[in-house]
Amino acid sequence: MQLTPGKLWGLRRMADANGIFKMTAVDQRPPIKGPIAAHLGVETAPWDQVARFKALLVETLQDQSTAMLLDPHYAIPVAVDTLSPCKGLIVTLEDSLFTETEGGRLSSNIDDWSVAKIKRMGGDAVKVLAWYRPDASASVRQAQQDYVKHIGEDCARHDIPFLFELLVYPLAHDAHQTKDYIEMKGKKADHVLASVEEFAKPDYGVDVFKLESPVNASDADGSAQVQSVFDEMAALAGRPWVMLSAGAGKPEFRQVLKHAFAAGASGFLAGRAIWLEAFGAYPDWDAIRAGLEGPACDYLKDIAALADQKARNWAAHPCYGGDGAAFQPVSADFRHAYSAA
Repeated sequence: MQLTPGKLWGLRRMADANGIFKMTAVDQRPPIKGPIAAHLGVETAPWDQVARFKALLVETLQDQSTAMLLDPHYAIPVAVDTLSPCKGLIVTLEDSLFTETEGGRLSSNIDDWSVAKIKRMGGDAVKVLAWYRPDASASVRQAQQDYVKHIGEDCARHDIPFLFELLVYPLAHDAHQTKDYIEMKGKKADHVLASVEEFAKPDYGVDVFKLESPVNASDADGSAQVQSVFDEMAALAGRPWVMLSAGAGKPEFRQVLKHAFAAGASGFLAGRAIWLEAFGAYPDWDAIRAGLEGPACDYLKDIAALADQKARNWAAHPCYGGDGAAFQPVSADFRHAYSAA
């Protein structure tokens, strides 16, 4: 894999000096809006309440993070001036609302939002989540593939890293139906692996994968059998990747990370495993702050230390060759070569 200057710079901004990603997600919408609306007994959570929580997440968790993932609905308006310029800024592109069809789920971008706008506002990377099942209908699979491919092309055009998140989900005939942003119960490792294999193709332009555990988090038991599945997923990804938490509990996610780092993951991009317990105190804002500054920060420090010990420097991934990630000018005339790219 070759890196252009913009992609190289963005990836470096997201990691620490040793090339390890310790990234915190603040872009969640339904998992925050839903509990707030339910507590207040309203259909839609008030904007100021959701935004207040996201601002508090940035304020309390950024010191332990190398980068933070923000959304344009709530987090960016209230927290972009709070986020340290020393931290990487990853920005969400996909809408949290998806279209449910008989053949599977269809993703789309946030209205009036684009790769170009993320680049223009100073984002270091574009993050997109796409729901995907390799056994969804052919038309749904094609639509999801086209969606991701178009974003990859835009990221290449604007020279910004593409951080791609994959989640399997229940089809209409499956048990454990849910539209929540949580790990699918009873998911099949083959579905996760086949999804990674598809989007690892160069046509999609993915720079970093944000991957779910190929087995249910509660089954990540440290066994050689489970480790072999993580190893297979890493081989299929073929580029730097990080783990997502998908709502797993703290102990379960830590165990997942052990498997991931043993397979060569370069860190994590997690949200609820870090801050969900503190959020449970809503609407007691003092208790939420105490939970974030105490147990949430302690947990983030713990998994960051684990990453320091076990994770792989993203720039040393074999996909970049023996010399590691670097920009290789194709011509002595950089100005001409870069403008023509």
